Amino acid sequence: MAVINLQLDPGSGVATYLQLVHQVKHALRLGVLMPGDQLPTIKEVVADLAINPNTVAKAYRELEREGLVVGRPGLGTFVQRSLGGGSTADHTRLRRDLARWLRDCREAGLDPDDMEALFTSMLSDSLREETA
Repeated sequence: MAVINLQLDPGSGVATYLQLVHQVKHALRLGVLMPGDQLPTIKEVVADLAINPNTVAKAYRELEREGLVVGRPGLGTFVQRSLGGGSTADHTRLRRDLARWLRDCREAGLDPDDMEALFTSMLSDSLREETA
């Protein structure tokens, strides 16, 4: 069973339940969570993050509405489908390439905000080219 450690960023301006949803989706995309894996119980998340159980339930309902997880009464919430594209080998290669790119950015004197702006700009340009 995969373990996902949910965290909150109170300064993000993003609703707490959405932060949980985004983290689960991120884990699904990266292959950290796979179909059949169990999410932490509502009780576990509440104990770890000191948040209202209704907030966790709302996040899990949203994930269930999107068909990503399924709740099994008395058992917990389980991943129903993944979001990840590409193979594990592709992910490994791309992570290595990205690590090299990040190292090059740091050597060029870019800070994290510069790197994010550059990446976002290139991603946007690439997507625009695909639809043209």
